[in-house]
Amino acid sequence: MGRISIAYIHEGKWPPGSVDIHIIEKSLRKAVFVAILLIPIACIFLSLKEISATLILWRLQLSGLLVILLLFFWNPVHKESVIIMPAFGVQLETHYTSGRIIRRFIPAGEILKPVLLECVTPVTCYWSLSLLVRGKEELVLVFKELHPPMKMLLPVWKALCASIDNKAGPETCGEGEDG
Repeated sequence: MGRISIAYIHEGKWPPGSVDIHIIEKSLRKAVFVAILLIPIACIFLSLKEISATLILWRLQLSGLLVILLLFFWNPVHKESVIIMPAFGVQLETHYTSGRIIRRFIPAGEILKPVLLECVTPVTCYWSLSLLVRGKEELVLVFKELHPPMKMLLPVWKALCASIDNKAGPETCGEGEDG
C-alpha cells in the first residue's frame, strides 16, 4: 500500500497546561493525483474497440470516480486525534469518513509512560506511538489506523511526557533511557 498524505495540526487555543490537542489528518490530494494517473490506463483497457467520444468521456469519468472511491474507502479513517488533559487523562479519537467517531478515554492515573516504537513488517517500516497503561497487558496505540512519520509523532510524545511529568515527577519519560 502506498503512503498516504497526512497533515499534523496542533491546536493551542487553550490556556497553557489545560488542554493540548494534536490531530493527524489524511489528505485526499494524493488520491486525486493517483486517480488522474490511473484514468488513462483504465480507459485503454475499457475501450478495446472503436467507440464514440461521448462514451469514452463517460468511461473516463466513471473510472476516475471508481478509483477515487476505492482509494478513499480503502482506509476509511479520515483523522485521528489526541486530546491531552493533564488533570484528567488522554482522549483518543478516530474519525471515519462515514461520520462515525470512536472515542477512548484513558485516565491520567493509569498512564505509566508514552512509548515510541519502530514497527517492522515484511513490507514496510513505520513509527508508532503507544501508551503503557496500568492493568493492561498490551500497549494502547495512540494512532491505530494512520501511521504518521516520526516528525509528527515527536511533538505528541513530548506533550504526553510533559503531562505525565506534571503528575509523576521529572524523570518519567527520560529521553536518554535505553529501551
